[in-house]
Amino acid sequence: MKEKIRTLVLSLGADICGFAHIDRFDNAPKGFNPADIFPDCRSVIAFGIALPKGLAGINPRLVYGYFNSFTFPETDKIALQTAKRMEEDYPCTAVPVPCDSPYEYWDAENMEGRGLISMNHTAVAAGLGAIGKSSLLLNPRYGNMLTLGALLTDLDLPSDPVSENICKDNCRKCMDNCPVGAIENGRVNQKLCRNNTYGKTQRGFDTVDCNRCRTVCPMNYGDCKLSDSGIGSL
Repeated sequence: MKEKIRTLVLSLGADICGFAHIDRFDNAPKGFNPADIFPDCRSVIAFGIALPKGLAGINPRLVYGYFNSFTFPETDKIALQTAKRMEEDYPCTAVPVPCDSPYEYWDAENMEGRGLISMNHTAVAAGLGAIGKSSLLLNPRYGNMLTLGALLTDLDLPSDPVSENICKDNCRKCMDNCPVGAIENGRVNQKLCRNNTYGKTQRGFDTVDCNRCRTVCPMNYGDCKLSDSGIGSL
């Protein structure tokens, strides 16, 4: 069953997919555990859509920003379609979770938002990678160029193996190259980051004016020589 679900997720457009049993979320902050959304949750399915590596080599203002945002509804569509197919094919309940917004938590003073669950930590629990010093997920094949999604289910599915950390111990490139010094020891000052990153053109189109933490990372697109099986523990 688990491998059939993984194959389904990949067939719908995801590039990677992994599984985490609910017991891997025992240390999630109160209010951000998958079971806080769906009390009967027994397993979480995490997946990711990779951006083309060409988007890491251009000015991010318009093209990168547009296609990065474009992957959000694409990711949510995969979660929705997977949930529907799972409920058709198995005796289960499945709950898709928005990959980005909407969310409830907002600290206006610090401009800090939190998703309904942490997609990065969910991906780690499902074996898709490890969190780098930039606070971005690093996957062995796709590096940090991923949009992450998830859905919750009452199916009792075993976890995938946890992935190794590919963030180099002595590397500080994301921290040293952040133009506003927003990154330190795996945490991001969202107020500094948001004010520096997001803007608008004179006509009102949204822009992304900085993605340095992604592009300077030596593992920003992972190692393309690795297997492309799609299994979380590449």
